[in-house]
Amino acid sequence: MSQIKHLLVIRLSAMGDVAMTVPVLRALIKQHPNLKITILSKPFLKPLFSDLKNVHFFAAEVTGKHKGLFGIYKLYKELKKLPIDAVADLHNVLRSKILRTFFKLSFTKVAFIEKGRKEKRALTRSKNKVFKQLKTTHERYADVFRNLEFNLKILNPEFPHKKQLSQEVIDITGLKSEKWIGIAPFAQYNSKMYPLDLMEKVLESLSEKTHLKILLFGGGQKEVEVLQKFEVNYKNTINVAGKIKLDQELTLISNLDLMVSMDSGNAHFSAMFGIPTITIWGITHPFTGFAPFNQPFNNAILPDLKKYPNIPCSIYGNKVCEGYNDVMRTIVPETVVEKILSCLT
Repeated sequence: MSQIKHLLVIRLSAMGDVAMTVPVLRALIKQHPNLKITILSKPFLKPLFSDLKNVHFFAAEVTGKHKGLFGIYKLYKELKKLPIDAVADLHNVLRSKILRTFFKLSFTKVAFIEKGRKEKRALTRSKNKVFKQLKTTHERYADVFRNLEFNLKILNPEFPHKKQLSQEVIDITGLKSEKWIGIAPFAQYNSKMYPLDLMEKVLESLSEKTHLKILLFGGGQKEVEVLQKFEVNYKNTINVAGKIKLDQELTLISNLDLMVSMDSGNAHFSAMFGIPTITIWGITHPFTGFAPFNQPFNNAILPDLKKYPNIPCSIYGNKVCEGYNDVMRTIVPETVVEKILSCLT
């Protein structure tokens, strides 16, 4: 049993990676209710942790005062005042390694994530591929806490209640009188994004269902412009991208009946609330360990793996096998619509 009273948790990366920490932290807090946790992450991600008890958020200004070696040392000095009993590094990159080393030199207990790079290389290589389910990222996070002598189980999780929508959000969505489906059609890389012409066919079919309302999620000006056109072209379809802040978006997601997402951040946002989540995969694959938390495997819609046997040829979607640019076109819109409707019944 761990004697740690105040734990620093480091995760500075992209939104989806940070969101994946939330259900693990929720389990840790429930099973160790006297533990105080300080989360170190980027400032705009603070809303992700708003419903977690005993959690203090500390903003890492990595492009400002905490930039570079001297900035990291300054960050260490600020954190050291809290004080911290132990450090859980869920990122394990150069910046977090330097920061945890400062703590280690001051005799603070430290543990860090093992990313399984060798296994991931075996899974993504084209020759002698080892095609098997790898340990999930959630379990890798949990292992860090276990290495600090916390007993931790993340099976049979509990999720927070739906959050109350603000009037500002209701003015956009209207009051809920039908099933709400979130659709987040974008991803960081095109290789992970269902072609927009096919997604339009999905929207066209769903928009004819009077018992459904479709809420479109995204970010960035170009994405907003695309989603705004979808809103105009299809009935029962509302674009929320560019209209609400992150905390409002999370509240709205907690009220969905279903989320449809790529292998991207929105899938992890909905999963951390226990919302049924359908993911559409391209050249990546759930076996990499990045599937949304506590979702059944059959909620993942995959391309034709017989036609494209090298999938996954990338962990993050940034490397595309030759001839694999159009793998998602083997997923027909009817398959997506059928999966959505079956998950709503």
